[in-house]
Amino acid sequence: MLRSPKTRIAVAFLGFMLAWWPSPSFSEVLTIRYGQAYSAARSIFSLPISVATGEGLFAREGLNVEVLVPIPGGADNMIAALHNDSVDITHVATPFLIRAASGSSDAAAIAAEFNNPIYSLIAKPEIATILDLKGKLVGLADEYGTITLSMRKLMESHGLRRGEFGARIIEGTSARWACLRRGDCDAVVLGQPQDLIAQEQGYRLLGHSTESVPELLYTVTAARRSWAEENKPALVRYVRALAAAFRFVRDPHNRDHVAHVIMQSTGSSEPIARQTLSLFLEPDRGVLPKQGEIGLDGLGRVIALMGEAGALKGPLPAPDRFVDLQYLQAAGVQ
Repeated sequence: MLRSPKTRIAVAFLGFMLAWWPSPSFSEVLTIRYGQAYSAARSIFSLPISVATGEGLFAREGLNVEVLVPIPGGADNMIAALHNDSVDITHVATPFLIRAASGSSDAAAIAAEFNNPIYSLIAKPEIATILDLKGKLVGLADEYGTITLSMRKLMESHGLRRGEFGARIIEGTSARWACLRRGDCDAVVLGQPQDLIAQEQGYRLLGHSTESVPELLYTVTAARRSWAEENKPALVRYVRALAAAFRFVRDPHNRDHVAHVIMQSTGSSEPIARQTLSLFLEPDRGVLPKQGEIGLDGLGRVIALMGEAGALKGPLPAPDRFVDLQYLQAAGVQ
């Protein structure tokens, strides 16, 4: 039977709406408050949440995710935000989760966000090698975080030992990048897109964190176990949407669109956004999870690094102490 042009348009529009509208099985839209650090909000680490929000993947799951940015002052505040009821779930680097959960916190990782971040040691143009940093000032992140731990291992592998250079703890890639631009730091640790922008402007790349520590579980979504047990349907929906976001990012057909998302969320240029994706995916360096699955081996490596640095005392805890896999399992991800 032939349809009129108006009818064909109406049918196409209805199909589009049904594809993206929350499933009729969701009797109500559930709300989750997601905590995001200032340092992550304008960096590549916002990518999975930006995609899940912008592509309607949360909405498709009948979920309203309110992205909240807690007060600045360090990544420890992310776990504190769970306990003071500022947020329901939060983005957090694993060392801070491990520290908190080794104490009185009942927080646990429910999904992975980034596995193996590629952090760059970027220096002033006149500094040619890592050994040239002797007697210089290097801007690092939290002393017992994986960024600094992996960078110290990188520098030691090139013959630069602790105490042979000055270290300034500066939270956030943007703040470290500002220190380098002002000339106050001789070298800093940067993530994307700032490290690529710096190289474009003539600053020198001395090495990558993945040269010394190739396998990690870097950032996760965490929740209090007590809250999670009472809100399992919402968390399962969240994990399903996050898994869909990772699949979307990894699909080569979406490369142009994902580059645009990176440009919007980080303020970077199109060439820098494309370089970032190429760095991650050509070849696949394991930076991103496949679907938000949690790799216990990578988490175990973080624990080992913290033990080497004296941030954890022996005997070192097993990685499964800090995760709750039931939500990934219920979503069919792990």
